[in-house]
Amino acid sequence: MAHIDLFFSTLSPYAYLAGNRAEAVAAKHGATITYKPLDIMALFARTGGTPPKDRHFSRVEMRAQELVRQSKLLGMPLNLKPAHWPTNAAPSSYAFIAAQNAGGGDLGKLMAAILRSVWADEKDIAEDAVVRSCLNEAGFDESLADSGMLEGAETYAANLEEAVERGVFGAPFYITDGDQRFWGQDRIDDLDAHLAGKV
Repeated sequence: MAHIDLFFSTLSPYAYLAGNRAEAVAAKHGATITYKPLDIMALFARTGGTPPKDRHFSRVEMRAQELVRQSKLLGMPLNLKPAHWPTNAAPSSYAFIAAQNAGGGDLGKLMAAILRSVWADEKDIAEDAVVRSCLNEAGFDESLADSGMLEGAETYAANLEEAVERGVFGAPFYITDGDQRFWGQDRIDDLDAHLAGKV
């Protein structure tokens, strides 16, 4: 059975635009997914990236155009300057880790709900009530928002270290069993083709 490690940030607009397409590809090929939320700003610092606020205006403008184009092509609402971005990604990430450990719900749906809260619904994912609502929407126990904080913090940090070691430098980032790497929501078709044995 094929497997995919999915590195992402609960703040990433590109992870938001990925929607559940990677999950659909995994289901198509009978592949499993392990989700690895991480600190994207720390990842940038470790891998030669630049936080959006520090980028040259030409890169900022291009990012803005690209996000708008992609959201329209995908039919996904997007606030280019959301009210609560950036915010503290740790609470949502720790809750996601707790949910993955607990099981019983839909992790793809949880990731999508958290990211939609930021990029479409103008909600602050650092707030407990928002995280609880996302957990509930995805079929998880809301109390996971308050459980496993230490383990969540340790896993969150470990995910960053693993990402750096395995060549991850952005989000979303997909790595298959054979160490084939796919960066970005616009590479999901390539991931599909790889799992189909075409590339």
